[in-house]
Amino acid sequence: MRWWPLQTITIRKIDQTAFHEQIILSRNLFFVTVIKDLRLFIRITSSQAIIRRYFVVNGFDGALTMLGLATGFRVGGEAALPLMISACVGAAVALGVSGVTSAYISESAERQKALKELEQAMAADLNHTAHGMAARLVPFLIALVNGLAPLVISLVIITPLWLVRFAVDLPWPALDTVIGLAFVVIFFLGTFLGRVSGEFWLWSGIRTVSIALVTAMIIVVVSH
Repeated sequence: MRWWPLQTITIRKIDQTAFHEQIILSRNLFFVTVIKDLRLFIRITSSQAIIRRYFVVNGFDGALTMLGLATGFRVGGEAALPLMISACVGAAVALGVSGVTSAYISESAERQKALKELEQAMAADLNHTAHGMAARLVPFLIALVNGLAPLVISLVIITPLWLVRFAVDLPWPALDTVIGLAFVVIFFLGTFLGRVSGEFWLWSGIRTVSIALVTAMIIVVVSH
């Protein structure tokens, strides 16, 4: 007579396991569907090049801004650590917000214009089609890339300042590490741009680093 409760518990465990597996499967299918839809929207709007360009250009802006701030602090005498972190984070957030808002406003207007021209050419309402969805969603995606690229890259570059804030020992001074990390990020952005454009990646990386060096030299000269 004892096998009935054990069987009931076993069945419940099996049901719970199947239920959790179904939830995970549904979640995975949802993300796969979203990714497929986004790829479709990007393809029909030919936005691949725009997204890559925004990522590199605004990522470069973020890295160069952090380089400029760190160089200014280094030349002018190291300020208090909380002040340096606040200044860098404030600049990073400003770049991110500016990137999101400016890209969304401009891209949304361009996509709506292109959609209306396509509707006039086809003499049909395309709001509820893939083209209509793309015209509404692609500007959000481009705006996120445009804003997150400088924000994330800037926060990565100033990581040494956070580490020192939490009493983590670094092999080099925090500002020197930030400056070096900024040059490394700028170099890799240049190599990525070179691979996309078909140029020699090393030359493209050296060219972006040269721009960063000139910027740092101007800051040093002006600060003195």
